[in-house]
Amino acid sequence: MSQQYLLFNDEFHAVDTPVLTASNRSFKFGDGLFESMRFMNGKLQFANLHADRLAAGMKALKMDGFALMDDYFLRQKAAELAKRNKWNGNARLRLSIYREGSGVYTPEVNKVGYVLEGISLKSNQYELNAKGLIIDVFDEMTKSVNKISNFKTSNALLYVMAGIFKSQNRLDEAMILNQNGFLCESISANVFVVYNNQIYTPALTEGCVSGVMRTAIMQLAKMNDMELIEAQINPEILKEAEEVFITNATQGIQWVMGYGRKRYFNEVSKFLIEKLNNL
Repeated sequence: MSQQYLLFNDEFHAVDTPVLTASNRSFKFGDGLFESMRFMNGKLQFANLHADRLAAGMKALKMDGFALMDDYFLRQKAAELAKRNKWNGNARLRLSIYREGSGVYTPEVNKVGYVLEGISLKSNQYELNAKGLIIDVFDEMTKSVNKISNFKTSNALLYVMAGIFKSQNRLDEAMILNQNGFLCESISANVFVVYNNQIYTPALTEGCVSGVMRTAIMQLAKMNDMELIEAQINPEILKEAEEVFITNATQGIQWVMGYGRKRYFNEVSKFLIEKLNNL
C-alpha cells in the first residue's frame, strides 16, 4: 500500500510521523472536540451539518476560529486529503480540533489547531449490517447532562469504559444511560427505538450527542410521513420494542437483533437506509 498522509494544520505529514507534543492540551486535558465524517463518491457527506455542529461545539468550548471551519473548509480539506492519499473516492474521516498554547487548567490562548486523518473504504454507499447487533445496557457509569453533552469532545472515558464492558461481555454494542437513568446513546451512535409503530429517539435534552446522521434520519422520517418522537426514554422499553437501530455519520444505520432474550425486526432500518442512499 502506498504511503498514507494526514493533514496537520494545513500541512501533509506521513501518518506515522509524530505531530503532537506532550504539551498538547487535547492530550493533557481532553481540551478539544472532533467530527467523524464519511467521504463517499468523491464528496463529503452532510458537510453543512458537520460544520454547524463543529461551530456550535467550538463556541461552547470558547474556542476561536469557528467561523473559518465552515462547510467549504471541510469539503476542501477532505478533497485535498483524498487526492494526496489516492483514495478511490470513499473514506472514513476524523477531524480533531484542539486548543493550542500552554497553561494548566486555565488556557493561555483560545486559538485552535487541527488534525484531519482518514481510512480508505471500498463501499460507495451506506450498508446495513447483515447480522444484527447484540446489545446490553452499560450502567456502571452514566453520562452527565450539560451544555457540552451534545458535542463529540476529546474527553471520552465514559465511552472507553463502555467499550471495555462490551468486550468483556462479548457484545456488539452497549447502550449508555444519562445521569437520570434514561436512555441516552450507544458507544458510538445515536439510538432509535420503534414501539407501537412509532419511532422514538432520546431528545437532545437527555444529553445525547447531536448526531449528524441522527438529524438526517429525522429529516428522512419527516419526508416519508413517519412519526418520529424525541423523548425521555426509559431503558425498559428495550424489552418491549419491535425494532432498535443505531446511527452515526460513518456507518449510516445498524440494526439491533437482540437484547437479552428479546429479538427485534429490521423493516424500518431497511426502509430508511434505502432512502438514505437515494439522497
